Amino acid sequence: MPYRFERDARTPYSEVYVIENEEGDEVGRIDLHFTSSIVYATLCVVDDTDEDDVQELIDEIDERLVLTADPYREDFVVTVWTGRETGVYSEDDEEVEDEEELLTDEEQNGHRG
Repeated sequence: MPYRFERDARTPYSEVYVIENEEGDEVGRIDLHFTSSIVYATLCVVDDTDEDDVQELIDEIDERLVLTADPYREDFVVTVWTGRETGVYSEDDEEVEDEEELLTDEEQNGHRG
């Protein structure tokens, strides 16, 4: 199955992609970390992904994302997680249901007055 990879973030030594299937459904996320000889990855896929689909996805990631960025790598090590998305969180998120449980900015930064 062909996948679509949409870059979510990039640093000098890493990249993060959202993975979508042919229908445009989000089926996972891949975090790639490049060293001088090895590429490490954390692949998170939806919990109904079977082993054959995981291997196919790893092969496609290797071919389309890793080899194009680092054709001389010695190894590609992938850790796979399965599950479901429960939300996206941000420290700057203003939509908080129970404000009484929030720490002040000073408490969050370890500075207590």
